[in-house]
Amino acid sequence: MIKSIQILVDPLIYLDETLFQSFLRQQLNLSKEQRFEYNVRKRSIDARGRKVRFALHVDCYINEKKPEFKPVHLPDNDVSKAKEVHIVGAGPAGLFAAIKLIGQGLKPVIIERGKPVKERRRDLANLTKNHIVNPDSNYCFGEGGAGTYSDGKLYTRSNKRGDVDAVLNTFIAFGANPEIAIDARPHIGTNKLPQIIEKMREYILMCGGEILFDTRFTDLHTNFGALHQIELSGGVKLICNNLILATGHSADDIYRLLYNRNIKIEAKPFALGVRTEHRQEFIDSTQYHCAVRPDYLPPAYYSLVTQVEGGGVYSFCMCPGGIIAPCSTESGLVVTNGWSPSKRNNPYSNSGIVTEISLQDLSQLDDLEKNPLVGLEFRRSIEKVACDLAGGTQKAPAQNIADFIQNKVSKALPLCSYTPGIESVDLKEVLPGFVHQRLKKAFIDFEKKIKGWAGAEAVAVAVESRTSSPIRIPRNPHTLQHIQVAGLYPCAEGAGFAGGIASAAIDGMRCAEQIVLVR
Repeated sequence: MIKSIQILVDPLIYLDETLFQSFLRQQLNLSKEQRFEYNVRKRSIDARGRKVRFALHVDCYINEKKPEFKPVHLPDNDVSKAKEVHIVGAGPAGLFAAIKLIGQGLKPVIIERGKPVKERRRDLANLTKNHIVNPDSNYCFGEGGAGTYSDGKLYTRSNKRGDVDAVLNTFIAFGANPEIAIDARPHIGTNKLPQIIEKMREYILMCGGEILFDTRFTDLHTNFGALHQIELSGGVKLICNNLILATGHSADDIYRLLYNRNIKIEAKPFALGVRTEHRQEFIDSTQYHCAVRPDYLPPAYYSLVTQVEGGGVYSFCMCPGGIIAPCSTESGLVVTNGWSPSKRNNPYSNSGIVTEISLQDLSQLDDLEKNPLVGLEFRRSIEKVACDLAGGTQKAPAQNIADFIQNKVSKALPLCSYTPGIESVDLKEVLPGFVHQRLKKAFIDFEKKIKGWAGAEAVAVAVESRTSSPIRIPRNPHTLQHIQVAGLYPCAEGAGFAGGIASAAIDGMRCAEQIVLVR
C-alpha cells in the first residue's frame, strides 16, 4: 500500500534516520511488525513559528518496496547526418532544445556568440578586477547562458510538474545533486553548474550535434513568409528552415535586427530597481528567530512583496550567502545581479528589489506601436546614468538603505561583496522618480516586516535592470512559430516567454517538440 502524507518535523528528527523512521511510523499508525519504506518527494523549511521545522511531502510504501530511482534516459542517437535545426544561444533553452532534438533524431547546430563555459571565467575575472567588458563573453553571454555564473537557481512558478521534473532529472543525469529533485527551492550553485554544462556539451557533440562558439547570428532572410537563410559573423551564410531563437534577455542587437527587418516585436513590461545586501547572519537571525543559525539549517532567505501606488515592489533572485556581480554586456553601462555558491557560505546575502515598469509607464516615453524598443532604450539610459555617476567604470552607485529612505547621501558605506567597488551616490539621481518613490515606500514597509532590514548596515546597489526582457517576440501559441515568419521559433527569456533556468529549459524543449511535429 502507498500512502502520501504531508508533515512538519523537527530538523533534528528528520536528519536522524532512526528517529525519522520512528516518527513516520507514529504518523502512519503502524505496528512494529509492519514494514515500510519511504521517499521524500518535496522538502521545504517552515520558519513561520518560533520553532523552525521541515515541511515534507512523503510517499510511504507499506509492506512493499519503494521504486528505485531511474535517471533520465539519454539516447545515444547518431544525428551527425540528420536534418539540421539551428539554435541561437547555448543557454538552458538552447541546450535543452538540443538534447530534445537529439532524442527525436534531429541534428542541433547551436550558434553561440560567447565562449565555452570555462573560458568565460577569464573574461569574468577581467570584468570584475579590471572593469573591462567583453561584449560577447560576460555574465550574460557564453555557454550555459546567464544562469551559469549567476547562481544556478532552478526555482520556477511553472505548474507543469512533469516538465519541471524532466528538467531537474536531466540536470541530475548530467551530474547535479539528486537533492534538487526534492528541494522546494532547488539550487545548483555557480561553482557546480559549469561542470554540468560541460557534460551537456560533450553529450551533444558525441551524438553528432554541432556548437559554433565565438559566432554571432547577424541576419536572417525569408522567402514567401518562411525562413530560408541565416547569416553569421564572418560572412557565413547557411540554409536554414528551422531556427530556435534563444538569445536571453540582454541580446539588444537581436531585437534591433528584427526591428530593422520589419519582423514584429512588441514592448513588454519588465522590472527595475536595485540589489540590496545584508549580512547573512542578520537574515538568519530574523528568519530563524535565533541568535546563531544552527549548522543543520541552510542559510536563510526571505521573500518580500508590497503594493505601492498601484505598483508591486518585490524581492527577486534572493541569494543567501551570495555575492553581487557586475553583469553589464558593454562598456559604459552598470548592471548588477547576484549569485551564490552551492554551499551558500559567503558572509552576505543579496536580493533584487524591483518594481514593474508597465506598458503605461513606457507609453509616457514614446508610442509603443511605432517604437517597440522604448523599454530597451529606457533600460539602457538608466544603466548609463548609473555608470556615469559612479565614475565611468564598473563601480556601482550605492546608498545605505536608511539614507535612501531619508534622501541623504551616505557619508560611509558598509563593506560590500561587489568586487569592482561601490561609490556613494544619491540613488534618486540614478532611478526614475516613480521607481525611487516606490522603492522608498517599499523599504519602509519591508522594515516593518523584518526589523532591521532597512538599517544603516544594509546597502542598496544600482542598478538591477536585467530581471527580464523589455521586448516580446510574438509567436503563435499553438505552433510556437513567429506570427509572421514560419520556421522561426522565438524562445524563452529573450522572447519574453520564460524567466529563469527551469522555465527557459522547458520552453526550449517545447520549441523542439513543435519542430519535430512539423518536420
